[in-house]
Amino acid sequence: MQCNQSRKSRKILPRVLLYGVAVLLLIVGLGSLWFYQQLRGSLPMMNGDAPLAGLTAPVTVDRDALGLVTLRAGNRLDLARAIGLVHAQERYFQMDLLRRSAAGELSELFGAAAVERDRAVRLHRFRNRARDVLTHLPEAQRVMLEVYSAGVNAGLAALAAPPFEYLLLRDTPVAWRPEDSLLAIYAMYQTLQDDLPIRESMTGLLHDTLDPALADFLDQRGSEWDAPLQGGAFATSPPPGPDIVDLRRLPPVPVSVSLNEPGRENLEVESAGSNNWAVAGNHTAHGGALLANDMHLSLNVPNIWFRAAFVYPDEQGEERRIDGVTLPGVPAIVVGSNGHIAWGFTNSQGDWADLVELEPDPHDADAYLTAQGPRRFQHDREIIRIKHAAPEELDVLSTQWGPVYDADHRGRRRALRWVAHDRDAVNLDMLKLETANSVPEALDIAAESGLPEQNFVVADADGHIGWTLMGRIPRRFGHDGRTPRSWADGDSGWDGWVAPTEYPRIIDPPSGRLWTANARVVSGDDLQMLGFGGYRLGARAKQIRDALLGLEQANEADMLALQLDDRALFLVRWRDLLLHSLESSALAGNPRRQAMYRQVANWGGRAAVDSVGYRLVREFRTAVTERVMTPLTQAAKQADATFDIVWFRQYEGPLWWLISEQPAHLLAANYADWRALFLAAIDDVIANLPEQDTDLPHYTWGAYNTSRIQHPFSRVLPGLGRWLDMPALPLPGDTTMPRVQGRSAGASERLAVSPGHEETGLLHMPAGQSGHPLSPHYRDGHSDWVQGSPRAFLPGPVQDSLRLLPAPVRAGRDP
Repeated sequence: MQCNQSRKSRKILPRVLLYGVAVLLLIVGLGSLWFYQQLRGSLPMMNGDAPLAGLTAPVTVDRDALGLVTLRAGNRLDLARAIGLVHAQERYFQMDLLRRSAAGELSELFGAAAVERDRAVRLHRFRNRARDVLTHLPEAQRVMLEVYSAGVNAGLAALAAPPFEYLLLRDTPVAWRPEDSLLAIYAMYQTLQDDLPIRESMTGLLHDTLDPALADFLDQRGSEWDAPLQGGAFATSPPPGPDIVDLRRLPPVPVSVSLNEPGRENLEVESAGSNNWAVAGNHTAHGGALLANDMHLSLNVPNIWFRAAFVYPDEQGEERRIDGVTLPGVPAIVVGSNGHIAWGFTNSQGDWADLVELEPDPHDADAYLTAQGPRRFQHDREIIRIKHAAPEELDVLSTQWGPVYDADHRGRRRALRWVAHDRDAVNLDMLKLETANSVPEALDIAAESGLPEQNFVVADADGHIGWTLMGRIPRRFGHDGRTPRSWADGDSGWDGWVAPTEYPRIIDPPSGRLWTANARVVSGDDLQMLGFGGYRLGARAKQIRDALLGLEQANEADMLALQLDDRALFLVRWRDLLLHSLESSALAGNPRRQAMYRQVANWGGRAAVDSVGYRLVREFRTAVTERVMTPLTQAAKQADATFDIVWFRQYEGPLWWLISEQPAHLLAANYADWRALFLAAIDDVIANLPEQDTDLPHYTWGAYNTSRIQHPFSRVLPGLGRWLDMPALPLPGDTTMPRVQGRSAGASERLAVSPGHEETGLLHMPAGQSGHPLSPHYRDGHSDWVQGSPRAFLPGPVQDSLRLLPAPVRAGRDP
């Protein structure tokens, strides 16, 4: 009996297991089907008719084979509402991250992992500032944001499922508000200027801890690489003599050389800025002025920009067409052409922030000194909401100059005076560029616009070109803003803004060319007005200038070729130094040095993906920099472990002066002579090489400079990378040449266009138009950006067409 039961049990058990597995597979299959349907449900509307409450007339949304969008509307407000819908359906999660990063509200989505960052951002109180700015905007601009916001929320509501990121987060998207578009602008202030107080702090630290003469030598204003539009290059001032600084009398200084350090590379590359230039019509093949722009930013999936064309009648009834790139979250073409003018930006690197040393009131710990007497700190309560955790309360201290930002190496509290904190820093005046017709008109608009301060370069259909600064310029008194100082006596500070009529500007220079590349642009009084906020070394600007001056019949293809220029002109003298240091006695019996010599001798002169020599020369320069600069700046490093000479972007000037002149008193006791230092740097590079590579064939620049263009989720969940990220590919280019390229930073777009000749213009960008991985436009176009292949500036033939139709507005909901 028991035997029979056992046999039955053995027969039943496999069936039960089989049924269990089948049920499990069914559940998994149904779950996968549900998830896939949800993903499909969050794809944007592409064809047919759809209602959009608040429209006064139908709006068409056409897409070409790459998903490039052309919107045709009966008026500008209808267009703003429609682009809001399109932005939301294509890029809402990106928009959400943009506003949350500026407001310090990432913890609501990501929990405790984002709290530290939110704390740092909340001291700026940008959410409160955005609300205040919104109430003070001109009515037309405020209405524009309200209409755009309504379009965004309508687009989000029209999706059958929320954007896929919220499914993974198991969260619900929060509605867009008009103030959020201003937060998107504040996010760009953070991206482009948040290093200003750090740079000023480092400068103050250097001057606090080193002999004044040595600090001045290391903190040069420029170098022989300068290529400004106005004035000439700055000569490098010599260092102090041995009576002031003599490293030979000091003990040897330990030097730790770190090559290929990711954080340091990000500091160099992600802050490398952008290029733009213009060529007047009398130097182009077709007689029209040419505008080129490639903005260098961190590269992510999706890309920061969204390509679009706006077509609508202006107030006089004339049809206007504006093509270019938009920033999802803002209803404007950021960079582009309207047929009459074309414009582009680079980060100006002027000085738009100051650290103010606070003098405490000896009688009140909650007060500080001012020219009017003691003043108490303002306390503002900020609540950080944290997913799956209790909210955190933050007490933000503010002064009459700005929020309390930090304390220096001596423990002195400092406040931050930053243009971004002022109401006048943000507006939508740049929208007027859509209908501007000439260079002078565009320059006037730029000077009134409230955006992070940019080099604004413009070309018009009559062949003229111009440059000015876009954004507010503070009027300083009593100081130059280079180092922190106290403003308590009232003898230093800011006195309002420079009037737009006083802004520096250049129209139709004699050369017929304009160029900016984040380096110094002006000299004299204009330079004093703009200040020193960390101008880039002029090597990139110089290479651009010299190439432009060699073009007499320029066309759009020439502009793209210059944007892709990866010639390593800056490193030529470093290559020569390396080869000269490896003379026969240094090579004898040392196969690794011999292999290094062969590769450097045949380097190719470019930051090419297959160049071993380029990578070796670059690392040699880094090693020499560490070995020369560490002993000179040891006191600063001891005072603050975060000190790094790379914050001083003009350090190539003093470094090369030392290498050229080789003064004995500024050589550390570690080395018998300067050649010994160079050989030690060469051996640093060799020590970093893979042992198995005898002749170093695999140690290429491309093996290091391999792209990492990722979706935010794949950084946390690497398994999603294959689905969400762009392919990891070796890329040419580097920081000191026009083709700026790092692993996760570089050209966020490359544009070349002549107003009135848009049909021959070029524009491409990394990743695709859509932020949805199931969209056919998630990756298309990316390979053109990688390969540097030209893509048309204008959208192609229509592949998909959506018609948005007026629908009743629900009372109390939409404007």
